[in-house]
Amino acid sequence: MLKVNLTIDQAGWHTSPQVQVPEGLHLELMPSHSPELQPAERLWPLVNEPIANRSFENLDELELVLFQRCQVLLKQPSLIKGLTCFHWWPETKGISFRCNRN
Repeated sequence: MLKVNLTIDQAGWHTSPQVQVPEGLHLELMPSHSPELQPAERLWPLVNEPIANRSFENLDELELVLFQRCQVLLKQPSLIKGLTCFHWWPETKGISFRCNRN
């Protein structure tokens, strides 16, 4: 059976007793009030760059701009790795986007 460790913050919707965790999934809770530990948080400034201080006619226009930005970022894997591959982050297997550990 495939076993997956999923690291999540301690938001109420993640820790509620109503959350049903499927078999094979283990939730690893990050310390509370620590968004700086979540690698994805470091990507928001890059994603927000083309939408900052702008208004959009509708959600479709906003979605298009964000889609285009994500396409640009996908072509910069070393930039993304540099922001998200913390030395303490668990090693992954079977995922093509890996951090280089020295």
